[in-house]
Amino acid sequence: MKEPYRPRQVPMKKKRKIRFDIISIFPDIFDSYFKESLIIRAIRNKIIDIKLHNLRDFSLPSGKSRRTIDDRPFGGGPGMVFMIDPVFKAISKLKNKNKKNRVILFSTRGKKLNAKIARRLSLYDQLIMICGRYEGVDERVAKYIADEEISIGDYILSGGELPAMILVESISRFIPGFLGKHDSLEEIKGSYPVYTQPAEFSPGKGRTKWKVPPVLLSGNHKKIEEWRRKTRS
Repeated sequence: MKEPYRPRQVPMKKKRKIRFDIISIFPDIFDSYFKESLIIRAIRNKIIDIKLHNLRDFSLPSGKSRRTIDDRPFGGGPGMVFMIDPVFKAISKLKNKNKKNRVILFSTRGKKLNAKIARRLSLYDQLIMICGRYEGVDERVAKYIADEEISIGDYILSGGELPAMILVESISRFIPGFLGKHDSLEEIKGSYPVYTQPAEFSPGKGRTKWKVPPVLLSGNHKKIEEWRRKTRS
C-alpha cells in the first residue's frame, strides 16, 4: 500500500537575540528611554535583553558611607578617574564565555559610530558597554579589557550613558523583528523627504500654502520611485 504524502518538516529558524550589559554609576538614567517605543517592544518579544549594572556594586570597600570606584589621577590634574579594579570585576562577572561577545568603552578617541559598525556589532550575542564619567577611565581598561573604543561624534559629553542608548538602538535596528519591516531600514531604502495629510497646509492668512509635491499625489508608483531616487540622500 502506498504511503500517504507527508510534507517535509522544515525546522524553524531560531530567533536571534542579543544581550546588552551596560555598566554605569547612574543606571536609573536609562529607565525612561528603555521603557518606551520599539525598545520595550523588542524586550517583550525577546529580541533584545538589556541589563543595567551599577559600577558601585563592584567597588572597593571604603567605609560605611561610600563605595569607591574612582580616585585622583596619577601625575596630578583635575577631576577623578574610574579605577581599573571595579571595572575588571564587573567585566569578569558579566562576560559569558559561551557567547560571542564584545566589550565596548565609550571614548572621544574611539572609532566614530556609523551604520557599518552598528551592523557588525549586531552579529554578537552579548555586548558589554562601559560608561565613563568625570575625567574618564583608567587607561588600562582601554588597553587590556575593552575590545574597542567607540565615539558617537566630535563633541564632548559628561558620560557614556547617552552614547550607550544610541548604540543600543542603532544596533537593534539590524536585528530581524525589531522594526516592523526590513525595508524600513534607511540603509536599504535610503533617506528621502516624506509627507502626509493634509496635502495643503495654510500657515496663516495671506501666506502661501505649503503643498505636498504633486508627484506623490499622482498614484504613479514609477514616477514616485524616480522622484525618491532623485531626492534620496
